[in-house]
Amino acid sequence: MPEFYSLMLTSASLPLSRKTHRIAVGTLFFMLGLCFSSWGSRIPSIQQKLHLSEAELGAVLFALPVGLMLSLPFTGWLTSKIGSRKVVTIALLLYSSTLVLIGMSQSVLHLTLVLFLFGFGSNMANISVNTQAVGVESLYNKSIMASFHGLWSLAGFVGAAIGTLMIGADVEPLQHFFIIMAVIIAGLAIAYQYLWPKDAPAPADQPLFVMPDKSLMGLGLIAFCSLICEGAMFDWSGVYFQKVVGAQKAWIAAGYTAFMSTMAFTRFIADWLTTKLGLKKVLQLSGTLTAVGLAISVIFPHMVTAIIGFLLVGAGVSAVVPLVYGVAGKSKTMAPSMALAAVSTIGFAGFLVGPPLIGMLAGLSSLRLSFAIIALMGVSVALLSRRVKAE
Repeated sequence: MPEFYSLMLTSASLPLSRKTHRIAVGTLFFMLGLCFSSWGSRIPSIQQKLHLSEAELGAVLFALPVGLMLSLPFTGWLTSKIGSRKVVTIALLLYSSTLVLIGMSQSVLHLTLVLFLFGFGSNMANISVNTQAVGVESLYNKSIMASFHGLWSLAGFVGAAIGTLMIGADVEPLQHFFIIMAVIIAGLAIAYQYLWPKDAPAPADQPLFVMPDKSLMGLGLIAFCSLICEGAMFDWSGVYFQKVVGAQKAWIAAGYTAFMSTMAFTRFIADWLTTKLGLKKVLQLSGTLTAVGLAISVIFPHMVTAIIGFLLVGAGVSAVVPLVYGVAGKSKTMAPSMALAAVSTIGFAGFLVGPPLIGMLAGLSSLRLSFAIIALMGVSVALLSRRVKAE
């Protein structure tokens, strides 16, 4: 037994290649996406199990972003103190085990409390794994952040497909979630020793709350505008195709599928584009594509043109958050985890604001006009990106 531990310590001290670190961190991004999409694929099952109306479900679901938002400053501070490697391990264990607790929920109160923890664990994992990605990216002389987020999106498709198979086979959410938890823990166990070992040093007296500087505020605003568009697409694309485009039942999800497809694909080429064109041009192009895509779907609300528009929106929003995170992680004034937490706090507010803003504007005017107004957020991304500095 002593020989075993000696061997483990010796192997752990050997230098690892940057590709090995990249694969390990990419594995965790995939696990995060798998966990979230597995929950998303079984929301209807949970709703049916607890006999929740749409209004009741909406109220319960609000617990998730509340947990996420409350964890933002704490996660950044904790990561700066004990390191992203330890935090991402704790977070993934919490995230995946909470998924199982969701499957065990027998009441609205239980589900609400568990979703709060699920949101808390989700953001702990998000901030710490992005801090890991910043560390690995420092080994390269180019952007690789978007490809990590592409793995998260790819896992979304895989998780949705697994969920569909589980539903078709009449597998209960609890059994489904146990399987996903086992896969995540196995992936974490394999990847752990290859994770980025040490984050950039943080000030010894790093406080829990830090006001971001002007540069980070700008990055946060870019993320805010882009995530308003992204949140609107996640929650309202199906409604838009149903009520504005007039799609038949089988085609109501076509817009959402188009959006998700290009968002996932473009994340895998966004790093290459950033290396070729530069960060600022890619962000400006992203905002322009988002605005043009929404404008096309509003001006020409027909099946083919709306799908084309949503394809452009997916491509437009795909790279913004990963690239903004990459720049924030290089902050000279804050620890990477704290900078990421600051930008995430501002940006995620847009993700929360987007869907209700669409509903409010649609109530005052029309859903079509509300999408036109959201297109201005894409324009804002392009304009705000003019002041971004890569370093």
